Amino acid sequence: MPTKALITGITGMVGSHLADYLLAQTDWDVYGVCRWRSPIDNVQHLFERANRKDRVFFRYADLNDLVSLLTVIKEVQPDYVFHLAAQSYPKTSFDAPIDTLHTNIIGTCNLLEALRLADSHAVIHVCASSEVFGKIPPEQKPEEGIHEDCPFHPASPYAISKIGTDLVGRYYAEAFGMTVMTTRMFTHTGPRRGDVFHESTFAKQIAMIEEGLIPPVVKVGNLDSLRTYADVRDAVRAYYMLVTVNPIPGEYYNIGGRYTCTVGDTLETLLSMSDKKNEITVVEDPERLRPIDADLQVPDCRKFKKHTSWEPEIPYEQTMADLLDYWRERVRRGEQFLTR
Repeated sequence: MPTKALITGITGMVGSHLADYLLAQTDWDVYGVCRWRSPIDNVQHLFERANRKDRVFFRYADLNDLVSLLTVIKEVQPDYVFHLAAQSYPKTSFDAPIDTLHTNIIGTCNLLEALRLADSHAVIHVCASSEVFGKIPPEQKPEEGIHEDCPFHPASPYAISKIGTDLVGRYYAEAFGMTVMTTRMFTHTGPRRGDVFHESTFAKQIAMIEEGLIPPVVKVGNLDSLRTYADVRDAVRAYYMLVTVNPIPGEYYNIGGRYTCTVGDTLETLLSMSDKKNEITVVEDPERLRPIDADLQVPDCRKFKKHTSWEPEIPYEQTMADLLDYWRERVRRGEQFLTR
């Protein structure tokens, strides 16, 4: 029997890159859980293999429907589960707090309960977020960065929901002996990043300006927020190592890149890659500002690196260039976008 990996949220940026990684680097079969209404752009390149039943399989389920999850778990009987599905947009969570809390907390509980009821022995990764640490005052930030046991101070309904996700994962490990580990991945980006995130909307706007589709104005939110960036392709390699390198039930890890700068610096990097850079004006858009901002996101990843020997490999500049080229390609194909 082949090894089976189940990915919730396979249609997202991270889920689709994780599927690519597992197909390229292992001989595992990959089962992707998606809702019937999930956008499929990020996994279209997998459809030919899925149609041939060549190690790629899609299954429909919803985190808010326990029966659908239990049905998939019993059918697939996965060896590894990567729980990446979520309402993952912090800004959106201010407008839809109840949906965010329900999907991310109750949805995670539903998935783990389905695994428990199916008597699964899978190794399970529950993806929380660095947003759980929230708005840390500069004088309270540890010198080496935010470590695993820094206090939570969530700055959005999304962050609150991810605290619940984190704690639910650890609860199932401790209460039921399930092999569940949780991660708090700091900012990670690259091709397929959603345009509601700052660096991706910058890249999309620049690509649209280059093609003359919008005026030469990039709309921005808070440019002073500090971020440490990792490439999504390094992130999914970390997730693979999490479940395969001596997995310890109940453990929790901070994971992130090594390049730290402000959001404004990131914008300048992307602008420097465009031949329109001298024509572009930057304008603050009040609609892009959060009521509260988690504005000091610098991780201490020593615990995870010590356990797995993982290190980020893809340079920040490469990540940003690939992100910009991703949007350039979509714009040149004639796709239509909201100017958000």
